[in-house]
Amino acid sequence: MIGALTDDLVATLDIVASAATGLRDPWWIFGGAAMALAGLDESHVPDVDIMASPRDARALIDLLHGEVVQDPGEGLFRSGVFGQILTTPVPLDVMAKMEVRAGGDWTPVAFHSRKPIDVGSAVVFIPAVAEQIATCRLFGRPKDLERARRLEALIS
Repeated sequence: MIGALTDDLVATLDIVASAATGLRDPWWIFGGAAMALAGLDESHVPDVDIMASPRDARALIDLLHGEVVQDPGEGLFRSGVFGQILTTPVPLDVMAKMEVRAGGDWTPVAFHSRKPIDVGSAVVFIPAVAEQIATCRLFGRPKDLERARRLEALIS
């Protein structure tokens, strides 16, 4: 059951789904937008996070007139490819080969499940709720741990 989605988020997801028809590898919406698509009541989704292969991430960034940004890898997250797209109603962050600093080590962030979600006339893909919970726990920030707790209510 999809949570409440703003018109801007629906329009953005439609743009993503349309642009992604040319992608060759699996891709996912994750983060707050995926949680809303899974049924969590996310009152504000400031951006849409997309995980793709390096080739497809670059293609999507180019197609939607975004910009690849050099990731310094100094914070909690780093990506082999990172791009921002500001031409959509809700901004997009596109990533490939993402890693999170867990303790002192870099741990890959990858999704294995791929659940299709109908949004208006489009289909987008999200990780299963259990995988979203595991990712939130891996990220480990207080807001992520709270999201994991809230997501658990969807499967209990």
